[in-house]
Amino acid sequence: MGSRSYLIAASLLAAAATSHAQTSADDANKSNNPLNLAASFNVQNYYTPSIFGTHTHTNDFLLRPTVPLGPNGIVPVPQILRATVPISTRPDPNGGYKTGLGDINLFDIFLLNPGAAMEFGVGPLVTMPSATDKSLGTGKWQAGLAAVGVHASKSGLLGALVQWQHSFAGQGDRPTVQTLTGQPFIIYNLPEGWYLRSTGIWTFDLQHGNYYIPVGVGGGKAWKMGKTIVNAFVEPQYSVAHSGNVPKWQIFAGLNFTFGH
Repeated sequence: MGSRSYLIAASLLAAAATSHAQTSADDANKSNNPLNLAASFNVQNYYTPSIFGTHTHTNDFLLRPTVPLGPNGIVPVPQILRATVPISTRPDPNGGYKTGLGDINLFDIFLLNPGAAMEFGVGPLVTMPSATDKSLGTGKWQAGLAAVGVHASKSGLLGALVQWQHSFAGQGDRPTVQTLTGQPFIIYNLPEGWYLRSTGIWTFDLQHGNYYIPVGVGGGKAWKMGKTIVNAFVEPQYSVAHSGNVPKWQIFAGLNFTFGH
């Protein structure tokens, strides 16, 4: 699984390096902004080669479609629907590894002040116990809230995505789940669509006390193919604080497509 992640990262960098299309800072911002009101499809991968206290590794290959909805007679503000469908690899308690579908997450963000210098959105989220193996998911239905704040300028993006969820149903023999994640993100634009990024997700297991705070330093490039913005990036992340058997090193890579621009 590790070799797959490295191949993905190499392919993304090669695609970005060979792109000659002119891309403005505004295009790069649109591709990286989670509150951008445009349809998108992201293919992303988290490879964790090192975990505190173990000699195992994990991988999460993520499919993330996003669909914007305009204001209507029922909801007077724009909405952003995003689904995350993970194909996960986890250690098998009997030895070896299991790969399959993980728990699917969906959130619906209501954009409260579109066009403002500092945009803000909030809405409900739900996680479904869709995992094909016990080791790949929690076995619990979960619900909660997601909130996003983003400040965009020619220099880049500064913001955060916060999600909280708590289990409310599911397999009776599985433990209660309550998690809080915070993803501060910094995007610094460079010429010709290149940019620097730091987007580590701080994860807190509120039920059991485990947590990890990764800090990432990576880079990427956005470019146009017709009316579609393509965005490739790679970002290594290291957990600067932790408790429990949680990720030590991660490699986050992705290829994002933003349509209609």
